[in-house]
Amino acid sequence: MPTQRTPSATRRALLGSALVSLLPPAMAAGPLTRRIPSSGEALPVVGLGSWITFNVGGDEAAREACVEVVRAFFAEGGRVIDSSPMYGSSQPTIGYALARLGRPAALFSAEKVWIGDAARGPAQMEASRAYWGVARFDLMQVHNLLSWQQHLPRLFEMKAAGQLRYVGITTSEGRRHAEIEQVMRAQPIDFVQLSYNLLDREAEQRLLPLAQERGIGVIVNRPFREGALLQQLSRHRLPGWAAEIGCEHWSQVALKFVVSHPAVTCAIPATSQVAHLRQNMAAARGPLPDAALRSRMARDVAAL
Repeated sequence: MPTQRTPSATRRALLGSALVSLLPPAMAAGPLTRRIPSSGEALPVVGLGSWITFNVGGDEAAREACVEVVRAFFAEGGRVIDSSPMYGSSQPTIGYALARLGRPAALFSAEKVWIGDAARGPAQMEASRAYWGVARFDLMQVHNLLSWQQHLPRLFEMKAAGQLRYVGITTSEGRRHAEIEQVMRAQPIDFVQLSYNLLDREAEQRLLPLAQERGIGVIVNRPFREGALLQQLSRHRLPGWAAEIGCEHWSQVALKFVVSHPAVTCAIPATSQVAHLRQNMAAARGPLPDAALRSRMARDVAAL
């Protein structure tokens, strides 16, 4: 697999980069969307993660609660659901919910390959596909860069064969950013997934600008620091500027900060509660902070 984009691919990337500005909602009440730089396909700026929250094992009540979260997610205009073989029973939980809901056509399925022996990657991806019950995944990502040198060529082949639509890589908690940058510069990936939030802003220095430059979509994980950020913020009243961008909860403040960065395509907060899901999805509606307010948000939260 070549490590450089072809001229036509570069032109498409540059065009996609020019299209990362927010699109008008499809409907008046629909979520704000951003385009995937490599294709121009629009995605809602808030998706749904499944780390921890969907790892419910054989707990029937918890599994049914996840069904209701997924039901509310699609009702609110959501599309992107993200998971991984690393996430315990999250994959079969997602598959169960999708089957219960009649396999919503709006789904944008984002999965990961996570195995050191790359020869076993195809079997792992097929097992994941069977758990979800989808014909193919929209996005397959190399999770935490594990054996990416071996996995990426196979994923590019699968994409060329129509067995998946997009290829990406992931990292979390600020780890291995130098290697992520290396892959972003050398490989024709469609997406990078990384951690970014009001307090963890290292990605602003190099990775987010590079994603814009290279025409790479960005999925943000840990926008709430797995809930720790919201627990910290909940001890304080919302600042006056929160009302200026339509925020009634700290979760919306945190998400609007993330998705207002022009490089970000989608954030994937995880939750097991319908009320929290609806609060999260509300962050994909109404005004977003401009650059000046984003700076103030970061300063004010850092000072709390």
